[in-house]
Amino acid sequence: MQITEIYKSLQGESTYAGLPCVFVRLTGCNLRCSWCDSEYTFQGGRKMTSEQVWDEVKRLSPNGGLVEITGGEPMLQERDLVPFMHQLLDSGHQVLLETSGERPLHGVPAAVIKIVDVKCPDSGEANTFRIENLDALTPHDEIKFVLSSRADYEFARTFTRQHNLAERANAVLFSPAFRKDATGARDSSHCLLDPQELAEWMLADNVPARLGLQLHKFIWDPALKGV
Repeated sequence: MQITEIYKSLQGESTYAGLPCVFVRLTGCNLRCSWCDSEYTFQGGRKMTSEQVWDEVKRLSPNGGLVEITGGEPMLQERDLVPFMHQLLDSGHQVLLETSGERPLHGVPAAVIKIVDVKCPDSGEANTFRIENLDALTPHDEIKFVLSSRADYEFARTFTRQHNLAERANAVLFSPAFRKDATGARDSSHCLLDPQELAEWMLADNVPARLGLQLHKFIWDPALKGV
């Protein structure tokens, strides 16, 4: 696998937020979202065997625990990634997969918790989500929308209701996008959409979703990598 980084931090943007987690960040992405905060994953990285990745995960978390596979778009490396996820599961790890849903997800092991990021209009990558991936969701999976405008919110609200996402998945997450060049202040001033405004829209519309904030960007400098 081509790997950008492997590190341990707190999970930051799902219902698992706040838990210690080992992140395995794969290199490469076929999307170019306007607000992307991980453009450094688009190229580079280093080739690692599954055993090398496994050894690093064990070093960081010798007693098992939570592991998140992320990117980039990790499913671009599906051939090698799927057996590795099976290895993690067989060893007793709880595995999260962060993916855009642009790649087919039916081959992901059933026990893996998929966090699927459906792209909204202002991302510049709308209509890239494979609608058939809705059938690959299990009751423990999560759907996330990263929002930077009212138009994004209305898209997410409509998509959530139209496809009964609250009944298909464990959680539906509405998360305000951060400016990709954010640095310094560890507060919501860097959000492209004010979290308070988003919260008020959600309450007014009684949307079956939860507000999600990128916890790690409120703990560390938003520009810091490896956290």
